[in-house]
Amino acid sequence: MEVFKWLNDQLLRMDWLAWLVGRLVEDVFGLDMAGRSGASVHFFIYDVIKIFILLAVLIFSISWVQSHFPPERTRRILGGMQGFSGKLAGALLGTITPFCSCSSIPLFIGFTSSGLPLGVTFAFLISSPLVDLASVILLASIFNWTIAIAYVLVGLVLAVLGGMLIGKAKMERYVESFVMHSPVLDVPQDQLGMRDRFQFSCAQVSDIFRRVWLYVLIGVGIGAAIHNWIPVEWTESLLGQNHWWSVPLATLIGVPMYADIFGTLPIAEALVAKGVGLGTALAFMMAVTALSLPSLIMLKKVVKAPLLALFFGIITFGIVLIGYLFNAYAYLFV
Repeated sequence: MEVFKWLNDQLLRMDWLAWLVGRLVEDVFGLDMAGRSGASVHFFIYDVIKIFILLAVLIFSISWVQSHFPPERTRRILGGMQGFSGKLAGALLGTITPFCSCSSIPLFIGFTSSGLPLGVTFAFLISSPLVDLASVILLASIFNWTIAIAYVLVGLVLAVLGGMLIGKAKMERYVESFVMHSPVLDVPQDQLGMRDRFQFSCAQVSDIFRRVWLYVLIGVGIGAAIHNWIPVEWTESLLGQNHWWSVPLATLIGVPMYADIFGTLPIAEALVAKGVGLGTALAFMMAVTALSLPSLIMLKKVVKAPLLALFFGIITFGIVLIGYLFNAYAYLFV
């Protein structure tokens, strides 16, 4: 256990990096780590570097795995799965795609046009922005493994149940016709060598960095401000753990925003440090990543209003329920 704790502290939490940044802030910048300015600068530099290091390693690794599962191969694997197993497979597939909700929609189109059942593709669409391997590692680095694993489990449950409900509703007629006729490009696996997979993985890292770096900087900046400048009393009065409205309000606040989970994690970390319930912070994070207004607008181009409304209702209800559950049983995650 001591070895595991040491590895967790050094590889995930990066205590060595926190110490180095501390020396930079105090010895080079001349700021007091106990003061608001010094603590804010430390929070910002440390979290930004840590998140980008973890992202580079994790996205490269995940992309290498993804290179073995092009759309046609995925369709063959999932095509024979029906019922619960198909929805679970779709949800699990979402965990190896480190994409935001908008980036997941083109894959959703590809899988749907390949003939996959609608419930399976929506299970993927729900889980992809909410739960991926990179976010699990980042959650563990910010909170702990218990919270990270619990978050993965509830995210997968939400994706599977959401996919099953949408599948049962028989709403294929509410998918825009062009989706069913979109071409699916595929690359034969025997044409991909080690160099091709390496280049693909590097390209994925570059692409995701290009799309998320600004959100990471904004998210960490907001987190630093909340953590060190906003009074505890203000945060607790609005989103305190004892207020029944905190979870729905946090979910509502998150919908108009747009960011990857990597940008919202530092905000969730700062909110919890200010006394906001764990479930409230996670509800905000999940709403931003799964129900962002830009992604809903983009999805409206793909599906018609009744299906979009059902999708929104299922995810909103699930996020609020998950928030209340995490708040009620927060003592289990300490």
